[in-house]
Amino acid sequence: MSDAMNAAPLPRQIADGYVDALVELDPITGTYLGVPESHGKLPDFSPAGQEAFAVLQRTTLKALDEAETRPGGDSDEERRCARLLRERLTAELAVHEADEGLRAVSNMHTPVHAAHQIFTLTPTETEEDWAAVARRLRAMPVALEGYRASLAEGLAKNLLGGPRQVSTMLGQLTEWIGEEGPDTGRSWYAGFVDPGPEPMRAELTAAAAEATRAVAELRDWLRDVYAPAVAGAPEIVGRERYALWSRYWNGTDLDLEEAYAYGWSEYHRLLAEMRVEAEKILPGAKTPWEALAHLDTHGEAVEGVDEVRAWLQSLMDQAIDELDGTHFELAEEVRRVESRIAPPGSAAAPYYTQPSLDFSRPGRTWLPTMGETRFPVYDLVSTWYHEGVPGHHLQLAQWTYVADQLSKYQTTIGMVSANAEGWALYAERLMDELGYLTTAERRLGYLDAQMMRSTRIIVDIGMHLELTIPDDSPFHPGERWTPELAQEFFGLHSGRPADFVESELVRYLGMPGQAIGYKLGERAWLRGRDAARRAHGDAFDAKKWHMAALSQGSLGLDDLEAELSAL
Repeated sequence: MSDAMNAAPLPRQIADGYVDALVELDPITGTYLGVPESHGKLPDFSPAGQEAFAVLQRTTLKALDEAETRPGGDSDEERRCARLLRERLTAELAVHEADEGLRAVSNMHTPVHAAHQIFTLTPTETEEDWAAVARRLRAMPVALEGYRASLAEGLAKNLLGGPRQVSTMLGQLTEWIGEEGPDTGRSWYAGFVDPGPEPMRAELTAAAAEATRAVAELRDWLRDVYAPAVAGAPEIVGRERYALWSRYWNGTDLDLEEAYAYGWSEYHRLLAEMRVEAEKILPGAKTPWEALAHLDTHGEAVEGVDEVRAWLQSLMDQAIDELDGTHFELAEEVRRVESRIAPPGSAAAPYYTQPSLDFSRPGRTWLPTMGETRFPVYDLVSTWYHEGVPGHHLQLAQWTYVADQLSKYQTTIGMVSANAEGWALYAERLMDELGYLTTAERRLGYLDAQMMRSTRIIVDIGMHLELTIPDDSPFHPGERWTPELAQEFFGLHSGRPADFVESELVRYLGMPGQAIGYKLGERAWLRGRDAARRAHGDAFDAKKWHMAALSQGSLGLDDLEAELSAL
C-alpha cells in the first residue's frame, strides 16, 4: 500500500492510492497511464501474481470502509467514487475467487495479449525509451511462464479454457512468431525493433529474439499440452459464470431474460429500417445484406492501407472541427487523436487506446486490416464515429482531462466496459441524428453496425444460457442456441466477412457478457438523456449536458442512468 493511500482519509484518495499501488504490480497499466518506470517491465501472470492483485483489492476495500465514515466521506464526489471503487473491486475479486484467471484463453483478453499489445504503446522516441523496450522484451519469458503456470494449475483443477479460443490463439501466436519460425529474425518483435537506434541494434535484436522464443515456447505448449487436454471441453460458460462476468463487464446484475428480449426487439426494429435503406441501394434485394455485399464491390471505398489510415484521420479531424463549440466544448488536448493500423495478429475488430495521463501519448484508433487493401466506406464511417470522434476518444480523453478534478481511478482503470461502449454506440446514433450519415450506403452501414450490437445480445446471452429462440424469429424458431447456431445467425445478419464473424464468435466465447454492454449501455445513455431533457424542457442544453456527462468519469450501469438523468 502506498504512502498516499495510508495518509488518505477520503474515498477519492483511497482510489488514487490504489492506482499507485496497482502500477507497482502491473507495469502494463503503468504504461497506459504514462508512468516511465513501468515501460521496461511486465506483470507476474502466475497464480501467485494473481493473488497479489487480490490482496491489494481486499486491503483497499477495508481502507474504503473506514474512509466512508470520515467527515466529508459522504459528499456527492466522494460517494460517487466510493461506489465505483467498491463495485469494481468486488466484481474483480469475484472473478478471481472463481479461479477464472486459471483458464484465461481468448482471442483478445488474456495476459499474453496484454503483454504483446503494450509494445505498441511503449514510447520509442529516445535511446532511453528503446533501452526500456529491450528490458520489456527480455521480461517476456518470465511473464509468459507465469501465464503458462496459471493455465497449468487450471488444468490440474479441471478449469478448462474453450477449444475454439485455444485454436485461435495458436494462430495468433504463430503470426507473431512468423511462419518461418522463431529463429529467422522475421518475427513481429524483430520488425518492431527494426527502427531502433543503430548503437542499440545488437541489444534490441537479441531482446526481440528472446521474446520471440518465449512466445514460440508458449505456442508449442498450448498446441502440444493444453489443446489436447481441453479438447471437447464446453465452450459455453452457463448461467452462474455468465452472471459473474456480466457484472464484471457491465457494472450491474442484469435481468438476463429481459436483456435477451430487448436484443430481439431491437433486431426487429433495425431490420425494418435496414430494408428501407437497402431498397435505395439495390432495389429488389432479398435482404439488406445482399445490398451490403453489392457495396463491397460497387460502393464507395478507400484503396490502400496508408490511404485508409489517412482517410480515417481526416474523418476524425473533420468531426472535431465541426462538433467542437456546437455539441461539445473540447480542450486542446482532447482535440488531438491519431489514426493507426493495428499490428498483425490482432483480433478483427477495430479498437481505441486512451491517452496517457499527461497526454504525451494521444488517444489512438486502430484498424486491423486482416490482409485487405480495399476498404468499403459503409463499414468505416459509423465505426470511426464509435472508436474515435465523438465516440471513445471524446469520452476517454475527456476523462483523462478531468482526472485531477475527479480521481485517477474514476478516469482510467475504473472504466466500466458497458459505460464506454454504450457512449460510443450513442455517439454513432448522435451522428445519425445530426445528419452526418448523408447517403443510403453510409446509413445502411450504420444500421448494420447497430444490428451487430443487437445480435450480440441475442447470441451472447442465448448461447451461454442455452435459451430458446423465440417463435417469431425467422431463424430456427423454438430451438435452443448453440455456438454453431450463433455463428450462423451472426453471419446471416452481418455485412462483415466470414473471418470477422468467426473472430467475433471466439470473442463472445472467451469474454462472456462483454459484448452485450454496447446496446445495453447505449440504452442507459439514451434513457438518461431523455430524462434530463424532460426535466429541463425547453431549457435543455445538449452541449452542456454532453460535457457534464463526459466529465463524470466512470460509472457502472447501476448508477449511470440515474446520474445522467440528474444533470
